Amino acid sequence: MTLKEEFQTRNFSIYGQWLGILSMILCFALGLSNMISSIFSLNIVIIAFSILAMVFSFVILFVEVPLLLRICPTSSSFDAAIRKISTNYMRAGAYGVMALVIWLSCISTRTSLIAAAVFLTLTGACYGLAGAKGQAFVGSKTLGGQGVAQMIV
Repeated sequence: MTLKEEFQTRNFSIYGQWLGILSMILCFALGLSNMISSIFSLNIVIIAFSILAMVFSFVILFVEVPLLLRICPTSSSFDAAIRKISTNYMRAGAYGVMALVIWLSCISTRTSLIAAAVFLTLTGACYGLAGAKGQAFVGSKTLGGQGVAQMIV
C-alpha cells in the first residue's frame, strides 16, 4: 500500500501517526532552538520546557516507529512503557498530556513552542477521533507498521 493509498483510507490513526512524526520534528527542532536562545537570556523556565519538548520528541519517535523498538538497545521497562501506548485512546491521552505540558510553557513566555503544542494537540485529536469512530489502529507501512518490524527478526 502506497502512502497515497494509506491516506485515502480515511483512517484517523494514519493521520495521527503522520502528524505525530511532524510533532516529533517540531518538538526537537523548536526545543533545541528555544533552549539555545534561552540560555543567553537565562530563562530557566523556557530551558526546562525546551528540554521536555526534546524528550517528548524521542518518546514520540519510539511510539510512532515501532521498528525502532526492535533495533535499538533499550531497557525492557522502557519497551513495556512504550508498548502500553498502543491503542488510539492511549495515544490520544499521551499526546494530550504532552500538548498540555508544552501549552503550559506559554504561562512564562510565548515562544515558538506553541507550534509544537498545536501539532501535538492535532495529533491527539486525530487519535481521539479514530477511537471515537471505532477505527482500529493501523500503522503506516512506511513507518514500520503492519508486519515490517516482524520481518526483520
